[in-house]
Amino acid sequence: MTLNRRKFLSNAAIASGAALSPWRLALGDSKNSGADSDRILVVVELSGGNDGLNSIVPYADDAYYHHRPSIGIKKPDLLRLDDHFGFNPGMLGFERLWQSGDLAIVHGCGYDNPSFSHFTSMANWHTAAPNGGDEYGWMGRLADSMNPRATPNSIIGVGSTQSLAVKSQYQTPVVFDDPSRFQRDGFVQQTDILNSISIADNANATRRYLNQVASGALASSSLIRDAWEHYQTPVDYGIAPMDLPKVAACINKGLATRLYHVSFRNNAFDTHVQQPALQRRLLSYACDGIHGFVRDLERLGLSDRVAVMVYSEFGRRVPENANLGTDHGSANVMFFAGSAVNGGHYGEMPSLTDLTPGDNLKHTTDFREVYATAINGWLQQKSANQVLKASFKPLPVFG
Repeated sequence: MTLNRRKFLSNAAIASGAALSPWRLALGDSKNSGADSDRILVVVELSGGNDGLNSIVPYADDAYYHHRPSIGIKKPDLLRLDDHFGFNPGMLGFERLWQSGDLAIVHGCGYDNPSFSHFTSMANWHTAAPNGGDEYGWMGRLADSMNPRATPNSIIGVGSTQSLAVKSQYQTPVVFDDPSRFQRDGFVQQTDILNSISIADNANATRRYLNQVASGALASSSLIRDAWEHYQTPVDYGIAPMDLPKVAACINKGLATRLYHVSFRNNAFDTHVQQPALQRRLLSYACDGIHGFVRDLERLGLSDRVAVMVYSEFGRRVPENANLGTDHGSANVMFFAGSAVNGGHYGEMPSLTDLTPGDNLKHTTDFREVYATAINGWLQQKSANQVLKASFKPLPVFG
């Protein structure tokens, strides 16, 4: 099912481990241009395996309540999308995006022979090579295809460690956690040495490369700290904004970065026990944060340049478990958010009666179709087949 809506919106280092660009920084030339070459993709990970069935609830299907007699969300408690689906009551931020036509829901996302291991499944989603063991992340390969030569600050990951999703063969991702503490670590006595790196050519290639890395570290940390220190917003991102204000600060600063990755950390969505209240709270944090980010970009006049894609490493089993929770499953929902999104439903909702032998959903949309939508449909790159190592038809989320 698809729904296309015309919308008229007014657009008003190292803290905890980092990989740093070894080249000097480059700023964007026209951050408000809205040109295809300036488009930015922000990828948000709901780590732990968010339960899609209790996020986008098929309340009109009696099989849903048959499988979930205790944790199924009752119709009066839902935020209704239409005559078939309703939002989890914690998803007020997404309901607001839906009402303004800024949210696309993609149903039944998964892949053949799914893994139920957090580690393996996350690797599959990070590399877009299910059960293939690729060395590089799909965003890293995308950065390489967009910039065949090493380019300063082409990709940023916000987190305590580098995600496999941004690992690249040619680009060096900038990874940071706390912008105010994003700097070279060392003793006070070493400060002068750390701040006086020479990148002059010399016969030792290894030393030359290390000097370039060190110089890039200094420049990157300085720029990102400056972006954060000079960023202020009246927009409410909610209680746990998932590092999205840091991304907004970098975009507002004019960094040339086209790809960002952030995560709701610590496998928070792994809801095996007492799921209803916990998931509702987590979804309220995530949806409020993403809604705030989209509205903040409108305030900055940058909304036409940025789209958000949301995913989780797997869904949950269809039947509830004995602990009022759900166990690791397969197919799930994904989302796109932003003013450029043609809001509505995409893909086909999996059957709740025709399940796999393990009582899981049969996926109806290969998750790489959603990645192809981000690559070809939004970023206007022609490299989806190369990045994803196979051909996947994009969804008409962006026209």
